[in-house]
Amino acid sequence: MVSEMEEGMIRLATALDNQDMIGYTRSFVSDLKLGREVVNRDLLPWLNEIDKGWTGVLCLGMGGSAAGGDFLSVLCDERGAVPVRCHRGYDLPNWWTPDWLIMATSYSGNTEETLSACQQAIEQDATIIVISSGGELAGMCELSETVHLISCPSGQPPRSAFGHIFSRQLAILVEIGILQSDITDDALARLQNAVEDNDIITYPEGDVASLALNMMENPIAILGPKELAPAINRFKNQLNENSARFARIGAFPEMNHNESVAWGGVGEDQDPFAEEQALLLLSWDGMHPRVVQRMDWFVSNCPTDLAWKIHGDGESLLECLLHLCIMMDWLSIALGLLHGKDPSSIEPIISLKEFLSQID
Repeated sequence: MVSEMEEGMIRLATALDNQDMIGYTRSFVSDLKLGREVVNRDLLPWLNEIDKGWTGVLCLGMGGSAAGGDFLSVLCDERGAVPVRCHRGYDLPNWWTPDWLIMATSYSGNTEETLSACQQAIEQDATIIVISSGGELAGMCELSETVHLISCPSGQPPRSAFGHIFSRQLAILVEIGILQSDITDDALARLQNAVEDNDIITYPEGDVASLALNMMENPIAILGPKELAPAINRFKNQLNENSARFARIGAFPEMNHNESVAWGGVGEDQDPFAEEQALLLLSWDGMHPRVVQRMDWFVSNCPTDLAWKIHGDGESLLECLLHLCIMMDWLSIALGLLHGKDPSSIEPIISLKEFLSQID
C-alpha cells in the first residue's frame, strides 16, 4: 500500500526532476566501478611510459569538477606519498614546477578557468592528465604528447558525475603509487546499500526525507572534523544547486578558535540567529580523540534545538567520505523537491556564462 508521503514525493519528483537527478544519484556506485575499469583499460599503457617520480599532484578544476581534488588532498594527507593540491582559478600557482603532475578536470570540457590554467601548463611542459567528457579541454590532448585524456560519459549535470570523475582520479593515483588504498569490493557493496537505503522515493518516510522536512524553514549550518571537509564543502555546493539554499560550513578544531563565540551557549555573546540554525554535525570513527571531546562539548553547549549528528560509516576515511556524499546528495535533492525546485536547474549559472560569453 502506497503511503500519502510516498505519493507526495513521487508526485514532486515526477513534476520537478526534469533531468533525472534521482536516477544519477542511484547510479553513484556503478559510476565508481566504471571509472576504475576505464583507467585500467585506457591509461595503464601510457602510465608505464612516463616518469612517476612526482613531487606532488596539482588538480585543476571548478565546481563539481574540482570536488574530487579536495577528496584526494585529504586522503593523501592521511596516507599519501606526496601532497595533492586542488587549484581553482585562471592561473597556475607561481610555485608550480613540472615535477608536479597536473590533473585537469572539467566535465563539460569548456570551463574557462580550467582551460586557461591548462593552457599555461602545456606551455610550461607539464605532464597533464585530462578528465572530461569532451569540449575544448579534451581537444587540448592533441596539442602535446604529454597530455592524455581519460574520457567520461557525457550528458548529465556535472555535479551528478562525481562518481565518474572521482573514480578516475583515484584510480590514477593508485596506479602511479601515490595512494595505496582503493575502494574495495566490500566497500562498494556497502555504499550500494547506502544508496538504496537513503533513496527518498523508495523510503519517503525515512530519515533523509524527514530530515529535509525539518530543515525547510531554518538557515543551514554544517560542521565536522577537518578530514571530512571535502564532503562538507561538497554538501554545501549540492545544497546551493540542488536545493537553491545557502549553507554555512566550518571544521573542528579550527572553528573552536573563532566560530564558537558566535554560536554562544556560554555567557552572553551569541549571534542573533544562532538558535535558529538547522545544524548538521558530520562525524566518523577515525576522528582525533581531542576532536571528539571538542564536538561533545559543542553539542552540550549548542544553542539550537535543531541539531542532528550524521555519522559516516565505513572501514576507511575514503569509504566514510563517499558514504556521506551519498546521504547528502539524497538530502539535497529531497530539500529541493520540498521547496518546489527542479534539482537540476541552475539558471543563474547559465545566465552568468551567457553574459561572459558576450565579453571579449
